[in-house]
Amino acid sequence: MDRTLLAHLPIVLEVSRRRGFAAAAQALGMSASAVSHAVQSVESRLGETLFARTTRSVRLTEVGERFVAALTPALDEIATAVDQIGAARGRVAGTLRLNAPRIALPMAVTPVLEVLAQRHPELTVEVTADDGLADIVAEGFDAGIRLGHTVAQDMVAVRLTPPLKAIMVAAPPYLARRGEPLALADLAAHNCIGYRLVTAGAVYDWDLRDRGRPVALAVQGTVRVTDSLHAKDLALRGVGIAYLFEPLVREELQRGTLRQLLPLSAFEEPGLFLYFPRRGARAAKLRAFIDTARDVLPR
Repeated sequence: MDRTLLAHLPIVLEVSRRRGFAAAAQALGMSASAVSHAVQSVESRLGETLFARTTRSVRLTEVGERFVAALTPALDEIATAVDQIGAARGRVAGTLRLNAPRIALPMAVTPVLEVLAQRHPELTVEVTADDGLADIVAEGFDAGIRLGHTVAQDMVAVRLTPPLKAIMVAAPPYLARRGEPLALADLAAHNCIGYRLVTAGAVYDWDLRDRGRPVALAVQGTVRVTDSLHAKDLALRGVGIAYLFEPLVREELQRGTLRQLLPLSAFEEPGLFLYFPRRGARAAKLRAFIDTARDVLPR
């Protein structure tokens, strides 16, 4: 293999991951024309077209898909080998790309990044907030964060948080106006802040417990959101009852700006997990994140 071709292969991979030349150029710190030239050089060397280009999109051809599928693990192995040499000298560098839902950011990402930045200043962590179920391998992420029951079985999963309780909360001014529900049936007379699922598009039924049994409760209200933190802000303003993970509102509950409703109806979820393909388990940058998470996050 000639050296020029080898040098261009990571660029091909970045274009496939970013699904565009301009986005890949920005990520690589190159000009779009240089990225395009590199891809054309590889296509010329192989005698095959790897990307189908239109004015609106860039996608892999069938040949390109097979080539990238074979190329990805090989380049990952090279990157891991380089990482391990640096880690042996106590140096962790490069870019760690994470995909995580927005609710995970305050609970499991931000506290880790605060300490990680001090421990490994040469490491850049790029976080994509994504409430859909991304294919982290196809989209070029090193790891993802999800609730335990949504992690694919062929991935390595590392627990980041203890199980999480989903609870109902409201602000005292709202309760003063509307009264406090004493049973789940009373929620029908309340303004409940609903959720629209980003990927499925459906309205989310609240997972709760009724006399110890799990129930999925359809609620009604004047607002639906796709972001738990938005629901929290609305609850704080007295708009209605919000359904949130307890750690997101722990400080507000302690201050009394929000009150938990029907505590026996709280539903427990498995907790947040970091997940990644098995071949990534040896990457020094990923191990640095995991080790820091274990030191920082409550168990």
